[in-house]
Order: sequence, then C-alpha cells, then structure tokens
Amino acid sequence: MSESGWNAEGAEGAHTGTALPSGPAPQEPARRPVTLTLSANDFSALEERILRAVEVVRRERLARAAAEERAARAEAQSSQLAPQIEQMEKELGLLRAERDHVRERVDRLLTQLDALEL
Repeated sequence: MSESGWNAEGAEGAHTGTALPSGPAPQEPARRPVTLTLSANDFSALEERILRAVEVVRRERLARAAAEERAARAEAQSSQLAPQIEQMEKELGLLRAERDHVRERVDRLLTQLDALEL
C-alpha cells in the first residue's frame, strides 16, 4: 500500500491557555516535526469527501442564483401589477358602495309594498 506523509508542525503547538512568563524565554528542547501517515484508501476517501462537498456547494450556489432570479422576476411582476391592483381596489370600493345603495332602495321598495298590502 502506498503511503504519503503530512507534516503537522502546527498541530503540536496548540495554545494551552497558560500565560507566558515575561522576560527572556527559557531554552526549549528542539521539537521534532510530527508526521501523520495516510494510506492510499484514506487519501481516496478524503478526496471523495472533498469532491462531494464541492459538488454540494456548487449545487447550492446554482439553486441560490435561481431563487434570486425568481425573486427578482416576481418583484418586477409585482411592481408592474401594482397599478392594476390599485385600480381594482378602487373599483371594488365603488361596487360595494353601489351595492349598499341598491340594497337600501330595495328595502324602501319592500317597505312600500308592505304598506300597500295592509
């Protein structure tokens, strides 16, 4: 099996949360770089995961662009229809007022008919 090495010099030197003393630094023993070995199967699996992640990001970006385009079209259509909606609301108000007026006239006519039948 083929193996590849990865130098993780920064992996060992993580911050421990302790304060460093002020003044001259004490001599530290030389650190040996840590080498992690990855088998070809591990590397292939990692490569597959990265490729899947890239594909997911690509699909999500395309979906977002399509959604933004649909939203822009809907907004443009909404702004085009706004004057028609306003006009229809005015007409609806006039029709309701006319209906109320007709209802009042019918009520008066019915009242007059009732008075004649007595």
